[in-house]
Amino acid sequence: MSENLEPGTTEHVVTGKSSRRGPVLFNVFNIIATLVPFPLMVFWLGASMVLYAMNRHHPNPKVAHYVQWAAYRLYAIAGLAVPVATFFSVTLTPWLVYWAFAAIVMIPWSIVDLVRIRQDTWEDTIIQRSET
Repeated sequence: MSENLEPGTTEHVVTGKSSRRGPVLFNVFNIIATLVPFPLMVFWLGASMVLYAMNRHHPNPKVAHYVQWAAYRLYAIAGLAVPVATFFSVTLTPWLVYWAFAAIVMIPWSIVDLVRIRQDTWEDTIIQRSET
């Protein structure tokens, strides 16, 4: 506890290591879901919304930044499939082409993001909470 805290206030420290966990998980799961799209992509779309909601308003703004961009990529690829797949035939070829396109976009960009996250400086964040 710090000496300059008001009475009835406590400090909570969010470590840099725990702050980094959310963006790393989001990008790793993006890669895994892209590599194994069925059934993982369907489940990851639902689970990603929970992870996004948990991390978007994190006290460390870097967490929100990295998670938001990973989510932009995921939801853009998934959302684009709806209007594009409307014109697909019943054969497997158009789906494989779209899967390759998704992998070309998602995997390298997520790896670049993981490298940026690793190279970024992650400091501890101090949160002051009121007891009332």
